Amino acid sequence: MSLSPSAVALLGLVAWTLLLVLVLVNHRGLLVLSGSRAVNAFAADGSSTPGFGQRLARAHANCVENLPLFFAVLLYAMLTGQTQVTDPLAPVLLAARIVQSLMHLASTSPLFVWLRFAGYLVQLVILAWWLLRLAGWL
Repeated sequence: MSLSPSAVALLGLVAWTLLLVLVLVNHRGLLVLSGSRAVNAFAADGSSTPGFGQRLARAHANCVENLPLFFAVLLYAMLTGQTQVTDPLAPVLLAARIVQSLMHLASTSPLFVWLRFAGYLVQLVILAWWLLRLAGWL
């Protein structure tokens, strides 16, 4: 069975979010096991682990916040047999999501914030394009 690019992107978005949460759990687990942090000392927003830990928490949260949007549109296209609309840009969407997260993890310097924004903007433009096409407005 061959998966469509839309299905691969959908699974990829979930897998990427899962990978980030596994890295987050590992990062926090190591802090607990090393005695650096109490098991109940982690803020949900990552503020209790400044630097990489906070960026990791925000990158994961951003994936979780946006996953329902992408999931709904990709699933709609697949269920209605309209993947010809989403297939061409589905790999680009997944790549832009991964780039955005990697830029988030790398740094908060202005260059990386701009790169992160560019990755997010690509995703938003693709999502808007898909919605317009799926609604029959384009």
